[in-house]
Amino acid sequence: MSKLFECPEWDCASNTSKKYNFKKVDSSAKGTKTGKISKKKKPKRHSLSTKGDSEDNAASTNSGNPGKFVRIQKADEEPFDAKKSGKKVEMESLRDKLIGSLKGSRFRFINEQLYTNEGKDAAKIFDEDATAFKVYHEGYRQQVSQWPLNPLDVIIKSIRKMPKDYVVGDFGCGDARLAQSVPHKVYSLDLVAANQDVIACDMANTPLKKNSLNVVVYCLSLMGTNLKDFLLEANRVLKMGGLVKIAEVQSRFVSVKEFVKNVEKCGFKLLDKDLRKNYFFFITFKKISNTGKDNKCENFSLKPCLYKKR
Repeated sequence: MSKLFECPEWDCASNTSKKYNFKKVDSSAKGTKTGKISKKKKPKRHSLSTKGDSEDNAASTNSGNPGKFVRIQKADEEPFDAKKSGKKVEMESLRDKLIGSLKGSRFRFINEQLYTNEGKDAAKIFDEDATAFKVYHEGYRQQVSQWPLNPLDVIIKSIRKMPKDYVVGDFGCGDARLAQSVPHKVYSLDLVAANQDVIACDMANTPLKKNSLNVVVYCLSLMGTNLKDFLLEANRVLKMGGLVKIAEVQSRFVSVKEFVKNVEKCGFKLLDKDLRKNYFFFITFKKISNTGKDNKCENFSLKPCLYKKR
C-alpha cells in the first residue's frame, strides 16, 4: 500500500509555501525495488607532523604517495647513517675484547708470580699495586665458573658437620666465603684484606695465637715455593689433634705419596685422602706433635697452576 503525503516548500519570492504530493512506497510490497543514495566521501589525507614542523615538511609527507607515513627529519637532527652506526658497535665490541684480553694477561702474570715466589715476595706485588689483588680475584672467579665443581663447597660441607665450638682458620680465604657459610668461628686470612672480615698477613707468619685453632683450611691456597713454612705455621696455631684440610688441583701433584711424606715431616699424620673427585684432590691431616718453626725438614712445593691464554 502507498499513501500520499504533503511536503511544504517555501517560496521566497511570494513569501508563501508550496505543497508537493509524494507517494510513500511500502518496501514490503512485491515487485518494489528499493535502494539508498549514498554520497561518496573523499578519503582523508593524514600527515605525520609534529608541533613546530614547517608546513612545507608536513605537505611533503603526502606528496607523491598519499596515505604512506614518512619520517620527518628535524632541521637540527643529524642524518641517520647505518654504516656509521655499525662501525660504532664494532669499535665498542673491539674495545671490550681488548680490555678483556689485557685483564686476562694481567691475571695470568700475577698468578704466575704467586706460584713461583715465596709468600713474602708475592705480598710485595699487592703492596706495590693496589689494583693487582682485585684483578687477580676477578680472573680467579672467572676460572672457578668454568670448573666442574667448586672445591670450597666441598670444604664448607665438611666443616658444617664438625662440632659448632670448633675454631677454624681459613688460610688464603679470598673474599671469606667460608666464614659466611658456616656457624663456626672462622679467622679469614689472606695477603690482602678483600673486606673488613679478612686479616691481611703472610700465611707463613699469622697473628693467630699458638694452639688456638681446631681446623686449618688450605683451599687452592698452597701457592708459592715455601710450603714447608705454611705447614709449620699451621702446626703452631693448631691444637693437638687439630686438622689440616687441603684442596688442590690434581695436575699440581707430581706424586701424592711424596707430598704426604713432606707434610707429615711438619708434625702431621695422614687422616684421609679423596682422589676420586674430578679435577681436585682433597687431603686431610691430623696434628700429632709440636714441631716448632726451627724444624730442619726440607722445603717442598707443588707444580704451579698456570693458566694458558685462550
